[in-house]
Amino acid sequence: MTKAEKTREFIIEKTAPIFNMKGYAGTSLSDITDATGLTKGSIYGNFANKDEVALAAFDFNYKKVQGIIKSEMEKRTSIKDKLLVYIHVYENFLRFPFPEGGCPVLNTAIESDDTHPALKKKVGDAIVGWKNSIVNLLEKGIENKEFKHVEDAEQVALSIIALIEGGIMIAKATGKTNYRNSIMKSVEKMINSLD
Repeated sequence: MTKAEKTREFIIEKTAPIFNMKGYAGTSLSDITDATGLTKGSIYGNFANKDEVALAAFDFNYKKVQGIIKSEMEKRTSIKDKLLVYIHVYENFLRFPFPEGGCPVLNTAIESDDTHPALKKKVGDAIVGWKNSIVNLLEKGIENKEFKHVEDAEQVALSIIALIEGGIMIAKATGKTNYRNSIMKSVEKMINSLD
């Protein structure tokens, strides 16, 4: 890895939590220079603009979440248990090295919806990728006869994602983690009803 690549990674690693907590609009150049200890010139010598840093920060945060999910799924053998990993991780996210500020998909989706087309596309792509991963698991579960009650794998996958992200949003908005946990129980019930 070159010095420039190491510097880019350092900037991304240091700014990713800030973008996830403050959002794109709330993160200033001063926040970026304070977090990294680098000058404005050093930042913009490695990134064309703040947008490029924000996009890289989203990728960093999202990959962190994907890594947690993948690692936990690798510990499970049945497809059902792999799907239940989502409940396990999102109910207990404080026990995992989750990005500071919580779920980057939710945080970035809310902020970028009407304000930042490039970030909105990143989030949209992340959601579609997540949906496809769940659909693949459901199809494997159907194929190996683990699931009998899946009529529309895409609908099930989107419902799981919507419940998880909605549960996080409701808990954040109200400050009541028990609301998130109640919604995760609905996801668990949905997954358990597939066999």
